[in-house]
Amino acid sequence: MTAFPEGYDLVTDEVHVGRLRLNVTHPRQAEELIDEEEYALDERLPYWADLWPSGIVLAAHLSTLELSGLRVLEVGAGLGLPSMVALRRGADILATDWYPEALEFARANAAANRLRRELPTLEADWGDPPAELLDAPPWDMVIGADVAYENRHGPQLAALILRLVRPGGTVLIADPRRPAASSLVTEMREAGWRHEREEVRYEGRPDEQGRVIYLHRFTEPPQPRP
Repeated sequence: MTAFPEGYDLVTDEVHVGRLRLNVTHPRQAEELIDEEEYALDERLPYWADLWPSGIVLAAHLSTLELSGLRVLEVGAGLGLPSMVALRRGADILATDWYPEALEFARANAAANRLRRELPTLEADWGDPPAELLDAPPWDMVIGADVAYENRHGPQLAALILRLVRPGGTVLIADPRRPAASSLVTEMREAGWRHEREEVRYEGRPDEQGRVIYLHRFTEPPQPRP
């Protein structure tokens, strides 16, 4: 079994998503992990270390879907909850994140929950994505939770998603109504993708954005027949 990284004060939360119960282990206080040198270099903050409400909402939605055989990519996977649910639902999942520490926790959480196989992960910077990601076959579904935290994230993420998702694929983004997410929606719409938004009330402990989570669903319109 993959062990959790050492040197952290850890806490484990039991999370109910649909009929599934999963344990998610993470650092107790994310703010204690802030590295001033890393922030000065590229404004990097340890968002990965929190169990965000949007991640729980996205995981709950995925628990209702039939994902067997689908290639699913999670961007900004953090602790890996949505990826674990996708794996449990039969998806061929790849969890990606900017932080290698996040991916260590995602793999360890998947192992601790005794999922059907190991969770594949890949370190990925949206502004400079690795060739391994760009050269992979297109994805049937791209998912993400609370991934447009800063103004730069929306345009970066939209550009990357449009390179990765297959024609006719689906993009699911859960977001707690952060202002920066509007640019992601705008970019996807302008690229010709249909957009539906569902408001989901989160019944757990809310973060500073409140209880309402937007679940964005993007689908590409069918191409006209020649």
